[in-house]
Amino acid sequence: MKVNKTVLFLIISIFFVGTVEGQSLILFKSRRPIQPWSKNPSFWEYKGEPLILLGGSNDDNLFQWPEEILIPHLDSMKLVGANYVRNTLSDRKDMGFELYPFKQLESGRYDLNEWNDEYWKRFETFLKETAKRDIIVQIELWDRFDYSQKNWPPHPYNPDNNINYSKKESGFSDNYPDHAGSNKQPFFFTSPLQRDNESVFNFQKKFIDKVLSYTLKHRHVLYCIDNETSGDENWSSFWADYIQSVADKKNKKICVTEMWDNWDMRTDIHRRTFDHPEKYQFCEVSQNTHQKGEAVWTNFQWVRDYIREKPRPINIVKTYGADTGRYGNSKDAVHRWWMHLIGGAASTRFHRPNSGLGLNELAVTSISAARKIESVVKFYVMEADNSFLLDRAEHEAYLACKPGEAYVIFFPNGGDVRLNVDLGNSDFEIRWMDISTGEWQTEPQLFNLGNSTRITTPDKKAWVAVLKRA
Repeated sequence: MKVNKTVLFLIISIFFVGTVEGQSLILFKSRRPIQPWSKNPSFWEYKGEPLILLGGSNDDNLFQWPEEILIPHLDSMKLVGANYVRNTLSDRKDMGFELYPFKQLESGRYDLNEWNDEYWKRFETFLKETAKRDIIVQIELWDRFDYSQKNWPPHPYNPDNNINYSKKESGFSDNYPDHAGSNKQPFFFTSPLQRDNESVFNFQKKFIDKVLSYTLKHRHVLYCIDNETSGDENWSSFWADYIQSVADKKNKKICVTEMWDNWDMRTDIHRRTFDHPEKYQFCEVSQNTHQKGEAVWTNFQWVRDYIREKPRPINIVKTYGADTGRYGNSKDAVHRWWMHLIGGAASTRFHRPNSGLGLNELAVTSISAARKIESVVKFYVMEADNSFLLDRAEHEAYLACKPGEAYVIFFPNGGDVRLNVDLGNSDFEIRWMDISTGEWQTEPQLFNLGNSTRITTPDKKAWVAVLKRA
């Protein structure tokens, strides 16, 4: 049979063009930065695909770690399914190997116009190694604790320690003995929207420009202005606008937020972020993890409802709680972490020791358990809704679901509730995830889900029931 050469040419051309366009689309998606998911902006997408960010790491400024201890820690994270890390640009000497960003002269003083190359080499290595492993980095540009109490006397920004400005020019004192939350440090009042202190501000701006010269090369970085601040809103607003303007000039898409210190998410200070989606592209509510029991859930759900008309990802970059710390015990940490995950958080991470679990065995178990559940049903297609649960006592059970398709119930301390769904009699598979081991208890079992079906945990430990239509 003879084949028309023109038709054959068109077929080959269409196939070739389609293949090239498909490859171009894949390449385009692979280059997309971390941003709110186009189909549901309450969650993140990266490289064109939706994802849940889960994390646990043993420090809040991992970029300071020498490469020989950083790389194994990142590998450990990747191995258990963690893809999210906090990185405060902090330089206080907690571990002994931390560096300042500025060059130290032979006199012992610092020149704020010159850089410490090793500091920036470590920062660059950290960004490259996390990018290589698809670990999303949430950076906090300023940490108030670096500039108060014992950390201020040796700091390069202290005029006693640099050659660039005097006490009179800077307005700085020898000591700031009060807790950083007292906001007595003029360091955080220098911007043009505040006291317009050019003597100090010009060096702060130079530092941020240097940071951005590294981070804007990457697509896996989220930006937070401060660590748990209760300071002047104008400071946060200035830096949010500034880093966004630098990114815009370079045609880079970034997402910015602020972390306010108040533990009550309903206070006005948090609305500085909630009410301004044009300035803050996601919300950071880690301080909610100072709450306990049902209050963790109700306060978080209040935030989700408050921003529902203009939804954005809500991140939890630090989950407090550890037997070694002051802010709840290890059991509290696990409960808080799971309540936020089930409750619709876009990210949730265990805080560093001693106030959190870091990447210890308990944290690893929860992260790996969550990834196994995710292999059955995706968290980002579900909605938190306890109204389907009947006979529920306070802090007994928490539900996320895709109605009619999948139901995931977290029981912090075992429990017995009824799942009230209008499905007649439908065949579902039920699996039980043991949070204490990170393993499925049994293979999937056929389960008849009626209009009001009782769900009872195997014992009084923490469990997750996963029900999916058969």
